[in-house]
Order: sequence, then structure tokens, then C-alpha cells
Amino acid sequence: MGQEKIVALDNINLEIEEGEICCLFGTSGSGKSTLLNMLAGLEKPTKGTIKIKNKRVDLLNESQLATFRQKHIGFVFQSYNLIPSLTALENVSLPLIFQGMPKAKREIRAKEMLKAVGLSKRMHHKPKEMSGGQQQRVSIARAFVNRPKILFADEPTGNLDTHTTIEVMDMIRDIARKYNQTLIIVSHDPEIADYANRIITIIDGNIHKIEVKNGEEREIIYERKE
Repeated sequence: MGQEKIVALDNINLEIEEGEICCLFGTSGSGKSTLLNMLAGLEKPTKGTIKIKNKRVDLLNESQLATFRQKHIGFVFQSYNLIPSLTALENVSLPLIFQGMPKAKREIRAKEMLKAVGLSKRMHHKPKEMSGGQQQRVSIARAFVNRPKILFADEPTGNLDTHTTIEVMDMIRDIARKYNQTLIIVSHDPEIADYANRIITIIDGNIHKIEVKNGEEREIIYERKE
């Protein structure tokens, strides 16, 4: 920024295992969302290497990244990012269009996902006709519909009340476990972090602490020495 150099992420060294539920945890400005964007190929690092499924994501061009995300990655955002003019069924079907799936098969898969998130009676409603919690369920169905190996969830319950937050997080976790998908959650909320097998606390662009959950207990396996 002008003459000032801003270091968003500094010396991050991290591996996330297949099928793991992992939380990137920290306050606003800690660098957790930047790290998620780097992992998902939405931003490119100035230095370093990002590998997913033995592929150097940081070296892919935009077209290659789009294809890679389409095949392997799903997203759940805080702001839902639904298309207002489309019904729930059409929103959920959308990723399958880019995979070239025939319409009849797309609709069957999308209906299955909407049923799985409890929206079988809302398939033909548009986003403005649904509550925030229902819109987020549509967003979850859309993220999972092409059965991605990795799901990124960026503050997925930030706009929801406590009761709906628990419902939505239970849903995301259960679907990910069912299909052995890797789930990477970004959050500043300790209750959301508690859903993860591993909690990676980020402060000022560095990994400050790594905790592993054993049953109801958390064990600190790494803590940064200042």
C-alpha cells in the first residue's frame, strides 16, 4: 500500500489431512480469511507453495483454477451469495451445469441435497422468500451438490442466530463426515471452532497455537514462542 509493506501471512507452514475438520481461528485482521483465500486459489501468495492433491495451486492460471475448484472445492460464505432471480432448486443446480450434467440428473441431485438440508418444501422459493437460515441451507446444499473433496466455510454462521447456528454447523459437519470430505472453517467464534478436530489459532499472520480435540478435551500440540 504505497510505500508501506503489509504482511498478511508470515511463515505459515501447515498440512491439512484428507477428511479432517479444521478451523482457522482468530480475531478480525488476524489473516485467517486471507489464508483461506490462498488455500482456495482465490488469491495468490507473493512467496511460498500451496499444494492440494499434489497439485501446485499457486502456479495455476485463472482458467486452470476455475476447473480445479469446479472439480474439487465447495464454498459456504457468510453472505450466502445466492442468485436472487433463481429458485432454491436452480441455485443448487448451478454448479452441476458447469460440469456438463444433463438437466434431469441435475435436478435429481439438487433435490436430494435440498431434502438433506430440510428444504424439500422450499425448492421453488427464491432467496427473498426465505429466512436467513433457510438461505444458508440453500448455500450449503449448493456447496455440497457436486460432492467436492474440500469444503471451505468462511464465517458460515455470522449472520445467523444461536439456534440456527447450531443447526447449520451440525448439518455441515454431518454431511462432510458422511462423504469423508475435508472441511476448513474460518471463524472468530470459539463455539464454531469447537466443531473442528484441529483448531489453528492465527495472530498477526502467524500460527500462534494448534489444538487437537480428543473427546471433549483439547490438547495443545504447538504454541509459538515469541
